[in-house]
Amino acid sequence: MSSSNSLNVWEKVLFCGRKGRNIPKSSMTSFLGEYEVAVDAKGRFLLPAGFRKQLPEDGAARFVINRGFENCLSMFTVDSWNVLAEKVNKLNDFNPKVREFKRLFMNGANFVDVDSAGRILLPKPLQEYASIKKDMIFSAQGNKIELWDKDTYYAYIRQHAAGFSDLAAEVAGSGFVNPFENL
Repeated sequence: MSSSNSLNVWEKVLFCGRKGRNIPKSSMTSFLGEYEVAVDAKGRFLLPAGFRKQLPEDGAARFVINRGFENCLSMFTVDSWNVLAEKVNKLNDFNPKVREFKRLFMNGANFVDVDSAGRILLPKPLQEYASIKKDMIFSAQGNKIELWDKDTYYAYIRQHAAGFSDLAAEVAGSGFVNPFENL
């Protein structure tokens, strides 16, 4: 990647806040936001407008949804899914734990398309897995979106919020580099 065709990561951070110096949408690879969305009787939901604005200008009209952890669903752009699937496919199938993981993770994966009204149809088995009925939380997690039953999501957040600081210290630890430390 040549320097004339791309911005340095820190230049992107600095340019984001400057008027008139927006980062092209096509260079965005990380999603942000949390949205409450309604699921209709057929299992369809409308992509939130705030999320659609984060998609590349050519518009990703196809995604992959699969079983996530903690009984939610994970939704990926096809490009992100392909990168992840390639890594999963390289795992050693001679290990029984790998086979179990692949079955749980890959077997429920489905391609889903955005219809002409901007909706996605949740596959029924995945909707049942995550107990999604009427109200859903659409939660951006960087390169993927988590889809949660609304009540389950808020119960999970309430249950784990008190330990957030300790979790951050454990996960990030002393090896985490603060990118804003020397600005």
